[in-house]
Amino acid sequence: MATFPSITPTYGVQKRSQPNVRIAQFGSGYSQRTTFGINQDPKEFDLTFVVSETDADTIETFLDARAGVENFDFTPPGESSSSKFICLAWEKSIPYLNRATIQATFVQVFEA
Repeated sequence: MATFPSITPTYGVQKRSQPNVRIAQFGSGYSQRTTFGINQDPKEFDLTFVVSETDADTIETFLDARAGVENFDFTPPGESSSSKFICLAWEKSIPYLNRATIQATFVQVFEA
């Protein structure tokens, strides 16, 4: 199991939750809701890394090697333990000499 390199994202992390809920709507206006599945609330993190080009290359090489298929361990900012994530898309820009910005979305997965 791979672990994301120990490079910290910048502040401004966005965390999204969207529980998997099923809703039964009845004719009288009454509705009933229930969660669906045992892992029904995966988290998504929008992360920005403003780092040196060397660290950006390390991040990009790590993500390229997993190609959005293989999961990896990552401890999100403000969280006390690591979880398994995949990264399906990321962008890299080089605004200044020897500086780079990587924006990535990490999606939590529930697998071994």
